[in-house]
Amino acid sequence: MQSRSMILFAAISGAIGVGLGAFAAHGLKVHLSPHLLDVFKTGVDYQLWHSLALLGCGIWARNFSAKALSYAALLFAVGICLFSGSLYLLALTGMKWLGPVTPLGGLCFILAWLSLAVAAWRSA
Repeated sequence: MQSRSMILFAAISGAIGVGLGAFAAHGLKVHLSPHLLDVFKTGVDYQLWHSLALLGCGIWARNFSAKALSYAALLFAVGICLFSGSLYLLALTGMKWLGPVTPLGGLCFILAWLSLAVAAWRSA
């Protein structure tokens, strides 16, 4: 994953995260139970935090090229889609079969952070 792609995905993901957060706060409050609203908001929180992490990868990749950094960025992107996406769909549709998808996204996040640690270790 190239620096430009990392930053582009992070920017779009951040914009979508803010939009979905506003949608949850203003449009979903009356339609979802408090539990499902919390599920949706958890998806937004993780999407925004990991969009920032992905943005950091993109900025760092402009000065330091490493496979571990590219893996981290890719895993952050996949994690956002799997983790947050499954929580959004679960909250909006009630499809319980999406439950096992969420931990896969979480695993992607963990692996992304570990890849970032490897990139940091190797950059010294």
